[in-house]
Amino acid sequence: MFVTLICTVFIFILSFIYFRGKYNQYYWKKRGVAFYNKHITGGPYWQYVVEDRPMFEILKDVYDEHKNDPAVGLGSFFDNTLFVKDPVNIQHISQLDFNSFYHRGTPINEDDILANNVLWLNGPKWKIIRQKMTPLFTTAKLKNMYYIVDKSAQDFVEFLKQNPDRLKGDAFDTLTHFCSAAISAAVFGIGTKSTFDSSIRKRIRVALMPTLSLNLKFAVGGVCDVLYHALGLKMFGDHEDFFVDTIKQVIKQREKDNVKRHDFVDLCVKLQKEGTMQDQDTGVKVEPTDEVLAAQAFFFFLAGVEPTAAAMFGTMLELGRNPEMLKRVHEEVDAVFEKYNGQLTYESIYEVEYLYKVFSEALRVHTPIGFLTRQCMANTTLPVGNIPIEKGVKILTPVFDLHHDAKYFPNPEVFDPDRFSREGEVSDLNYVPFGKGNRYCIGARYARVQIMSGLMHFLRNYSLNTYVGKGGVQYSKESNQVRIKNVKIEFIPRN
Repeated sequence: MFVTLICTVFIFILSFIYFRGKYNQYYWKKRGVAFYNKHITGGPYWQYVVEDRPMFEILKDVYDEHKNDPAVGLGSFFDNTLFVKDPVNIQHISQLDFNSFYHRGTPINEDDILANNVLWLNGPKWKIIRQKMTPLFTTAKLKNMYYIVDKSAQDFVEFLKQNPDRLKGDAFDTLTHFCSAAISAAVFGIGTKSTFDSSIRKRIRVALMPTLSLNLKFAVGGVCDVLYHALGLKMFGDHEDFFVDTIKQVIKQREKDNVKRHDFVDLCVKLQKEGTMQDQDTGVKVEPTDEVLAAQAFFFFLAGVEPTAAAMFGTMLELGRNPEMLKRVHEEVDAVFEKYNGQLTYESIYEVEYLYKVFSEALRVHTPIGFLTRQCMANTTLPVGNIPIEKGVKILTPVFDLHHDAKYFPNPEVFDPDRFSREGEVSDLNYVPFGKGNRYCIGARYARVQIMSGLMHFLRNYSLNTYVGKGGVQYSKESNQVRIKNVKIEFIPRN
């Protein structure tokens, strides 16, 4: 009896896999869309689970195999999934028809406190939180916050001086130290000690560390929202108590001190004093509880530590293997420091034009995020290819692939900062390191300020050598991120 039951279950599973795969093929063929025939049932998410490769590399296989197709249907166990390649269609999804594609495409459970942040929220609640968070990133606010950014950059240089073993160590790990310290300071304020001494910085590094559990949750969320919700999965449940308690403490202390420090905690105090937040169009209300604010604090780390470190790492990587570029950048940075008597200001970081081009090109070649996700929330049609999209379809759009496509960037594998000087060579349709449209990264301007300040203080004091492993640049297994794994960068003190 038991053997019969096992055989029946096994046959059922095999039948489901077979017929679901055939249905996926039929579904997209009926709509005139090309289909990726590798793993017709599980698609790229199944490949991600069973293969030791990052998700963006798997999607690049799809991109390259279907060079002339504006979109490609993908296998999926439950939710229909479409990989949209054409830049005009991507623009349609991210901006022109935003009301049909406002959903991030990542399922979250209501009781997953830290996941209910501006990065992953959707609909009116997302709109409310984003509107309340946006003032933190205006030019005036960034100017007021710059003292925090600058101190973090100075602490970075001092940290390297006090820890010379870091000069030949894991450069990416060192840069995540800096980024987590800088964001901890911007979120929770700074004192007289080094920003590198923050206990929050140390805790966040543990919370963001890639694990098998996080990878599996990502895969489940990618293939089936219903299953994700049914299992009650939490992405960061182990760290809720720490972040909620921390927010409570810092808000209480800030109210007691009654001082303005122009950081995230100031915004938290303001929001709690103002009370209920409401979307005027829908009437949806959100209370600025400690839990809600803790989730937004966590967003800074979630969106800012790894991607920012990756952007700095990519910039340093290229400077370390292009001596002429490095020399030109050193001369430019030195000139600015000398002009401002050894001190940087908010305005001064915009005077290093060539360094900014190097940084921009590094974001193209070594983009921190490999692809973006969305979910269709209303039946609609994509213009290029006249592709009908039904409500519920998951959408994947490339970033890395666009940046490395010769149709859009001549000689895409050549690191060429001057392409940002040549008129018409870089377009917002194809260059999307911070996303695009209404869900464009809310902290992009802050990230640029933090990165440029950190790079300038570093390059004033250090030079670079880059060593790339055999076979060229390779990448570690990550869900959305692009992390280089076989490159060593040596920091060399300047005389």
